[in-house]
Amino acid sequence: MATDELVKTTTGIAHHGAERLPSVDIDSFNIEMKDEDGFIGDRASKGAFREILERWRKPLRKSGEDPFGKEPSEEISKKTLDAILVGDDTEAWAVVHSAVEDFAQELAYVTRRFLKSKAWAKTERIVVGGGFRDSRLGELAIARTEIILKAEDFKIDMMPIRHHPDEAGLIGALHLAPSWIFEAYDSILAVDIGGTNIRCGLVETSWKKAKDLSKAKVVKSELWRHADDEPTREGAVKRLTKMLKGLITEAEKEGYKLAPFIGIACPGVINADGSIEKGAQNLPGNWESSKFNLPASLIEGIPEIGEHDTAVLMHNDGVVQGLSEVPFMQDVDRWGVLTIGTGLGNARFTNRRKDGGQGKDNGKDNGKDRDSTENGKKKGKNDKE
Repeated sequence: MATDELVKTTTGIAHHGAERLPSVDIDSFNIEMKDEDGFIGDRASKGAFREILERWRKPLRKSGEDPFGKEPSEEISKKTLDAILVGDDTEAWAVVHSAVEDFAQELAYVTRRFLKSKAWAKTERIVVGGGFRDSRLGELAIARTEIILKAEDFKIDMMPIRHHPDEAGLIGALHLAPSWIFEAYDSILAVDIGGTNIRCGLVETSWKKAKDLSKAKVVKSELWRHADDEPTREGAVKRLTKMLKGLITEAEKEGYKLAPFIGIACPGVINADGSIEKGAQNLPGNWESSKFNLPASLIEGIPEIGEHDTAVLMHNDGVVQGLSEVPFMQDVDRWGVLTIGTGLGNARFTNRRKDGGQGKDNGKDNGKDRDSTENGKKKGKNDKE
């Protein structure tokens, strides 16, 4: 099957990993910048924060004064760390605040590098998602990062992503769909694939209440922690298909008018035919094989939803999580998302206005002056440093 034919049969709408979506142009995603120590994203990941926390605990442990005792830094829950931030143990409080400050400095370094790249030029706002954001210490680190950058005269706003990170990757899938879907249907199926979990959801558009999709919500969801089961690739697809079929049954039972559309958020660089070029190494089995195509596999397992052929559209997980913010980014032209998890996901967007897609600068510079190679597949010259 030719690539163009495969694209048509697995989406019927647009190509996977598209640079142009109904509401935004995607200027770049999944950029992997390097410095002398390796990939800079590794400096602002969940693991990096735990390493920083451990570094601050080490001298106290030697003197027998570690407020956390013998508990390994990677096993201290975010809930415990959040409680310390509002508790009375001043030594533990000082350790956590020191770790937050150091992490904010690292996040500021990484953000600075993005802002200086061609693909992220003139970015006005950055939303921060991922699991780390879902904590008080994550919110504190984001706020501190913004202050550091503004002190260096970067004109940038940074804020936590609005929706819970577990739901943002599902709600964002709405913005992969064409607008005609919202005229005829009130919900879609969405999938958020991660290195540890696969989450499926029934997403209600609430389009009649807000045509910008700002009132959209996840009404049913199912989580599978695949890392615990260590399935084969085929086993993972089979389980995912079963989860989606269960949600289709739930939608029918609850009286939803479900669109024949599945939006997928998946790690890595997504090719137009639905294959994954790179970045899927944490998924079960080899998802980067030329013989594997997740959208095509789902079409085979769920050929129809209701009385219509199923359409599937897949994009990078950082992109899709960022798309959940589209309704709330209409006061700026250019904005980005950073997702702090196992790694650092990233995407930069330029809003497309309804009046022909032009921004407030009347199209003179609407993000078009970008390096088209900076879409995660090739690095621009600014990213080789």
